[in-house]
Amino acid sequence: MRSTRRRTGILLAASIAVAALAAPVGISVAGRAGAGASAPDAPTPDPAGAECRTSVRGSRVVAYCHNPYPSTDRVQLHTECRRWWDIDADATPVDVGPGRTVRLDDRCWKEVGSVWVTHRVQDT
Repeated sequence: MRSTRRRTGILLAASIAVAALAAPVGISVAGRAGAGASAPDAPTPDPAGAECRTSVRGSRVVAYCHNPYPSTDRVQLHTECRRWWDIDADATPVDVGPGRTVRLDDRCWKEVGSVWVTHRVQDT
């Protein structure tokens, strides 16, 4: 009688071990099978927006923005001055048409802290 209980215990432990090892494989296979029936991908937007390059020399900032795309991009230069008493500046927004390049410039009284350009793409 004792050998039957032992054999049953070993078979039970072996079946639990096999089930524990097989479960991740089964889940992975089921996930791959269901992947083909997923919803279609969202459409990718057309490329748009000007590419801008900024440079800082002393207290002066210059940005050149070139728009190679068919939509118009409105760009604006933002300059943050390092000194607390030096006034930060936001340049006037400028429209960059298709195939055009614009020059934006600004300055601080002393050192420049940071510079960035914001974009707003407009449909034509």
